[in-house]
Amino acid sequence: MSQNIIKELTEIVGDKGILTGNDVSQRMDGWIGAPACKAIAIIRPASTEELSAVMKLCHQHDQSVTTHGGLTGLVGGGITRSTDIVVSLERMRNISHVDTQNRTLTTEAGVTLQAVQEAADDNGLFYPVDLGARGSATIGGNIATNAGGNRVLRYGMTRESILGLEAVLADGTIISSMSGVIKNNTGYNLPHLFIGSEGTLGIVTRAVLRLRPKLQGEATALVAVEKFEHLSRLLNMAEASLGGSLSSFEVMWDNFYSLVTGFERHSAPLPVGSPFYVIIETQGNSNELEQERLENVLGEALDLQLITDAVVTQSVSEREKVWAIRDDIEALFSLAPLHAFDISLPVTVMEEYLTTLQTELDQKWPDNRCIVFGHLGDGNLHIIIGQVSAEEKKQVEEIVYRNVHPYGGSISAEHGIGYEKKPYLQYSRSKEEIALMKLIKQAIDPKNLLNPGKMFD
Repeated sequence: MSQNIIKELTEIVGDKGILTGNDVSQRMDGWIGAPACKAIAIIRPASTEELSAVMKLCHQHDQSVTTHGGLTGLVGGGITRSTDIVVSLERMRNISHVDTQNRTLTTEAGVTLQAVQEAADDNGLFYPVDLGARGSATIGGNIATNAGGNRVLRYGMTRESILGLEAVLADGTIISSMSGVIKNNTGYNLPHLFIGSEGTLGIVTRAVLRLRPKLQGEATALVAVEKFEHLSRLLNMAEASLGGSLSSFEVMWDNFYSLVTGFERHSAPLPVGSPFYVIIETQGNSNELEQERLENVLGEALDLQLITDAVVTQSVSEREKVWAIRDDIEALFSLAPLHAFDISLPVTVMEEYLTTLQTELDQKWPDNRCIVFGHLGDGNLHIIIGQVSAEEKKQVEEIVYRNVHPYGGSISAEHGIGYEKKPYLQYSRSKEEIALMKLIKQAIDPKNLLNPGKMFD
């Protein structure tokens, strides 16, 4: 059957729209370390209408479909089977309209996050979602996973920046809800059904994004903190003093900061040795005003002994160097084999959770390296556990995720569930919640054709 369906798919998308053989196997199913693509073919439609025709055909043949975006995900959302067909929207990279009056941007799903940011900037506006993988991550993937990033503290997750979207269902039906209005209380919010669904309910093809006014002022500081309890006090002080202008509060544990700054490509703005380092960023209308406000907060924090040292960046170059430390995820691969985790917890229990986790890790793997950093302002921790063999991955996952549950946290703060976290969904969702999610999936995709095996079975 595969040869017959490939012929029919080629008739829909043309020779440029389909990859087979070595062109498929040379591609990966995800980021570094992901397996090679096993799919029958990779289909690359050039429009929503072509994708609709593709899905109608797949529906007729009971053909399963896995979606690929920028392949920057970390939970195996793009893992393929030898019986799958991959749909990639890499040919749908058109930003069709930037509306400066209503502050919206209409784009196809294959456009990268960076391209959207640049288009907004070129029009004197600002798209707030920001990730380290901005150059590869696509808007479609951001929407499918409800991506977070460095500015959630002020602007929220991707969901808060989506005004409308268009998606193709498993049977080829096109659901177009491309309204650009902020308020739309007309029944169920259908766009939000697809946001965070990880491609299991439909394939997002276009979206109307909400842009924000471009702020002309920015100030960034890196500070050293001696005690964990001081982090939350510092955050509360910054939020109270800076109000809505506080855009980032990124914490790096010393194990992360010392590792990354140990590479020659970085110079440490502050000496290593402090237990915690925080990037504090504020955005407003004037560089001078924001820097003055930030320096006032830091001065008060020093007086209260909430911080022990601080440096305020004086140029764009200095700011980029500070953020380059936080964004240098590649440095972590020096700990290979490693296992990456993305969890969320109430700030009040983070220290206790990490102490419990480290104790269990040390008991089983005395030589482990546990590296921690995250978006403390929204309760999101990234935990990297290195020098534990790949064969023991499941044991590490069980320890990390089992301990999240009693502290009232989530096994996935922003990366999604995908294939990797599927066995542990029970630690964050009740039986009733999972049953309801399966009911929604059954209603929209009764043949289970879209991203089968992801999120839940």
